[in-house]
Amino acid sequence: MIRVLIADDEPLIRAGIRMILTSADDIEVVAEAANGHEAVELARRHLVDVALLDIQMPVMDGLTALAELGRTALGVRVLILTTFGERENVLRALRHGGAGFLLKDSAPGELMGAVRAAAAGNAYLSPAATRHVADSLAAGPAEDRGEEARARVAGLSGREREVLELLGEGLSNADAGRRLHMSEATVKTYVSRILAKLDCENRVQAALLARDAGLGR
Repeated sequence: MIRVLIADDEPLIRAGIRMILTSADDIEVVAEAANGHEAVELARRHLVDVALLDIQMPVMDGLTALAELGRTALGVRVLILTTFGERENVLRALRHGGAGFLLKDSAPGELMGAVRAAAAGNAYLSPAATRHVADSLAAGPAEDRGEEARARVAGLSGREREVLELLGEGLSNADAGRRLHMSEATVKTYVSRILAKLDCENRVQAALLARDAGLGR
């Protein structure tokens, strides 16, 4: 079972999300929070696998709670849930280790799919969030992020840089394998090694770092 925490300051929103998720046989909602502070405490108490965090909450917002959870050793996968699609929020969530970004008007199937993807260690972006990320990447990286990113990728081997570049282009493991004439399993091994070396939570973070470093354009 995938253990899920829902954090939103609106009880009706929490109830709706709970109803959708509990209709799945493999998902269990184990805790609900009305603000980010409660979410962090309940995540510790209930050892959740996935946390759905609203951005706009009192006491502590969802992005701050995401950063707090990232400083723990709980391994909670965080999906940011919001009615807003601002580019800055999407990128901030992903750069702080968020496993994905969903708009509140997402279809029930999309919500369940995102939770399953996060629990499996994958990243999920709603189509709207993907557009915002693409727009931001097209505008180019800030210079300070670019310098930091280039320094971080400098320690990668030549083959690791090639794989990272393809992550930056958004290729799947299978597509990257075909491009590099490698098996999908070998690419997956390289991706795991790259994430560890770059201290990235997921492949989306690594892809953003690749783009900041000027790879995968």
